[in-house]
Amino acid sequence: MSAATRNGETAAEIAAAVRSGTRSAREVTDAYLGRIGAGEEAVHAFNLVTADAARARADEIDAMIADGHDPGPLAGVPIALKDNLCTRGVATTCSSRILAGWEPPYTATVVERVVAAGAVPLGKTNLDEFAMGSSTENSAFGPTRNPRDPSRVPGGSSGGSAAAVAAEFAPLALGSDTGGSIRQPAAFCGVVGVKPTYGTVSRYGLIAFASSLDQVGPFANTVTDAALLLDAIAGPDPLDSTSIRAEWNPVISAVDEGIEGLRVGVVTELLDGIDADVAARLSEAVDVLRAGGAKVGDASVPAAIHGLAAYYLIAPAEASSNLARYDGVRYGLRVDGVDVADMNAKTRGAGFGAEVKRRIMLGTYALSAGYYDAYYGQAQRVRTLVIRDFDAAYRDFDVLLTPTTPTTAFEFGDKTGDPLSMYLSDVCTIPTNLAGHPAISVPFGTGANGMPVGVQVLAPALGERAMFRAARALELGAP
Repeated sequence: MSAATRNGETAAEIAAAVRSGTRSAREVTDAYLGRIGAGEEAVHAFNLVTADAARARADEIDAMIADGHDPGPLAGVPIALKDNLCTRGVATTCSSRILAGWEPPYTATVVERVVAAGAVPLGKTNLDEFAMGSSTENSAFGPTRNPRDPSRVPGGSSGGSAAAVAAEFAPLALGSDTGGSIRQPAAFCGVVGVKPTYGTVSRYGLIAFASSLDQVGPFANTVTDAALLLDAIAGPDPLDSTSIRAEWNPVISAVDEGIEGLRVGVVTELLDGIDADVAARLSEAVDVLRAGGAKVGDASVPAAIHGLAAYYLIAPAEASSNLARYDGVRYGLRVDGVDVADMNAKTRGAGFGAEVKRRIMLGTYALSAGYYDAYYGQAQRVRTLVIRDFDAAYRDFDVLLTPTTPTTAFEFGDKTGDPLSMYLSDVCTIPTNLAGHPAISVPFGTGANGMPVGVQVLAPALGERAMFRAARALELGAP
């Protein structure tokens, strides 16, 4: 059964109905707010639900339509926003005590773009604190639960956004992906999750974790809806110095082009340590692609096996620099001390959780005098090898195929006592972040425990159109 069938109406259908006048944006918004009211206590997908603002926005869209104006491709579609995307005058916390109650003076570009496309923001979703985690157990405001099985995690760090879509609280959501934080929770919750090419979506207003890795992307119930949302948020932004200056080539027109002749490579290095039921779904995905006319073979990205080690030096190093701004002076939490240094230490000690502190310390150590070349410098050299190996693979293949995660969603507490075990949840997703390439996770059946399995399609930089073609074929052939 496809995600679209399981979860009812699609974003594309909602937008078409609102634009034609057969449904009002207010009616749609009220329906989704009702679902949140009925189910949020059990799931905790949101840190904040902005019901009054959502209804006001829906009324604006209905007024535009009544006046004969087109609100945009996402007309009246409710959307959930990860709580690390700045929204002017709306609390944006990164699920951290150090930012509790902070209201940004500006709005992230991606939020402005979804609003301009006609979407209706419903609120801010829960996440692992400062996007550091793979289970949404690290939130200062409590964990999010997987709507498919509340005893299991939704993945992370964008667990709230994935859970919001899976629970039918919103047909669309935005998350951020630094090492798999969109794709891994998408796989665990049985929804579609996309990490675009680095630089195709503005990071202006995304509260930074690791600036050379972070990227904003969509969650949706269908590949088509994900394409619709990606087209709405992608494109150059003068406010982001890392934004790609070329105009975005829309992907929505490529979704249904088919995969006849598409060259697909299965990355052999990312098959070790994969649970048998996940490996079985991947094998079935290969069969679906072959049946659709794709040419499938084995691909090799040798340096991918070192991706996890390189990532957990590069990302914490950048985090230790980015999080230095939370000092009790400029904004956020302040715990008084006898002097500035004492105040700073007490503020950070009280404001940051255990995982954030762990990564700050790891990153600071990796950047320290005497260790920089041995750790951070070496990790960057490995990153270069990963990029080169991907480039070599893409000379033979148009897209690559891997599992999204080694396992299905695990139970709460299973990995919290063993950080390395938790980090291994992202072993299949991290290489793509190091390379800056796009990737998409598509629901593809279930594991032995009945929980969703995700299959991941990778593509070279700006190769989203081929990636979406393969993803759509997998969606149509999913068990």
